[in-house]
Amino acid sequence: MAEKEMRHLVRIANTDLDGTKPIYSALTQIKGVSWSFANMICNLLKVDKKSQVGYLEDKTIEQLDGFLKDAQKHGAPSWMLNRRRDLETGNDMHLLSADIDFVVDNDLKRMKMIKSYKGVRHIQGLPVRGQKTKSNFRKNKGHVLGVKRRSGAKAGK
Repeated sequence: MAEKEMRHLVRIANTDLDGTKPIYSALTQIKGVSWSFANMICNLLKVDKKSQVGYLEDKTIEQLDGFLKDAQKHGAPSWMLNRRRDLETGNDMHLLSADIDFVVDNDLKRMKMIKSYKGVRHIQGLPVRGQKTKSNFRKNKGHVLGVKRRSGAKAGK
């Protein structure tokens, strides 16, 4: 039996994955896929977590790609998805790569537009989730200068 040739780059969900890595850790290179989500994918599709990405069959790669495009259809529980009860559609969905950036940016713009508390805190560049600001978040407040001594004056006179 001839050995299967390894592919060094495998494209899944518009992301190039390293063919030498195990599928479990390689999936986490896709934005929007965490360790727990990658574990769920491997378990539901019955793919060995330790198998290298470069040796996967085309059929398995298509299954992985299809799962990432519509995770709920393939049996992913709603609590594992990263966008539950979307404000516009009301549906649960799992977003990947550029879609995450787009949706988060729109959420921030909406909060700023309606002037919600979180939106106002984003506008002011302050922490949003109730952290204290006395010692932290100083980098956002501008440049603080130390005490300047008068020029030419000596200490003690």
